[in-house]
Amino acid sequence: MSFNTFGRLFRFTTWGESHGPALGCTIDGVPPLLDLAEGDIQGFLDKRKPGQSKYTTQRREPDLVKIMSGVFEGKTTGTPIQLMIENTDQRSKDYGNIAQSFRPGHADYTYIAKYGIRDYRGGGRSSARETAARVAAGAVARKVLGGGITIRAAMVQMGRHAIDRSRFDWNEVNNNPFFCPDAVTAGMWADELDAIRKNGSSIGAVIEVVAEGVPAGWGAPVYGKLDADLATAMMSINAVKAVEIGAGMEAACLTGEENADEMLPGKDGKPEFQSNKAGGILGGISTGQPVVVRFAVKPTSSILTPRKSVNEHGEAVEVVTKGRHDPCVGIRAVPVAEAMMAVVLADHMMLHRAQCG
Repeated sequence: MSFNTFGRLFRFTTWGESHGPALGCTIDGVPPLLDLAEGDIQGFLDKRKPGQSKYTTQRREPDLVKIMSGVFEGKTTGTPIQLMIENTDQRSKDYGNIAQSFRPGHADYTYIAKYGIRDYRGGGRSSARETAARVAAGAVARKVLGGGITIRAAMVQMGRHAIDRSRFDWNEVNNNPFFCPDAVTAGMWADELDAIRKNGSSIGAVIEVVAEGVPAGWGAPVYGKLDADLATAMMSINAVKAVEIGAGMEAACLTGEENADEMLPGKDGKPEFQSNKAGGILGGISTGQPVVVRFAVKPTSSILTPRKSVNEHGEAVEVVTKGRHDPCVGIRAVPVAEAMMAVVLADHMMLHRAQCG
């Protein structure tokens, strides 16, 4: 299997499976002499780890990270950084009934079609368990970026119910199990997701991630666009089916006058934008405004409701997926979104410096 590496100058490769002994990542291109300890990474992993509420999978993983290389006496050395996270709470027997059957909406069939073999225990590499390694890489990327850039994400829609933007409050995000910036809507989601969870079903979501403090000039035309790399990064997250930048799909409903982000003279000769329909990126290059990305996550494919499918012999079967699964995988996608934003920005920061100094 190839294509397990993301990035150009800041580059990381993830490895491991959902039910293997461990997973992790190898990060290359990190500058030397940055302060880095396991505690700098662990806080972000704690935000993503399973079993923190009844609204996520009840698999219990401490997700403790170990730095295996690339750090000496608390400083990065400029050599590859190897991070490892052990798996401690696998229940592979839960997947015995689907060992030869394909779950509808899952990657079971496509893995067989491509490789002729698949790890049916939790989906192997196709499991969202892989995203723990991305979050670890994202924590290192934040060190590369420094303290001048703030990256935050929130769940802004669950199923058909979106937040009320007039109540958007970043301070509310960590006060509820949904990373929701609207306390009223979070309460509504709790009742709805509780019912979905008890029925053994699932539901989708929309995640919004915002990076503030990104300077103007990052990204490059034509094939190194910042928004193109962000779209690739977010689309690579498990279960993501759509990505938009700024106004996104809504831009198709606007006139040219409505969509134009007008500019006025600002401080230090820099323009002062009057809106941000572009999501902080024009021509693939950052404008200095907040970089805004949203993506849609499909409902978790592993559900208890019988679904028609086929097995590896081409025979008709009904599939019921047992085990422990997220009724809304969008919840734990929030820290993953922040991590992927961080790794793209770190890569583009280094690319910009390499060309422009």
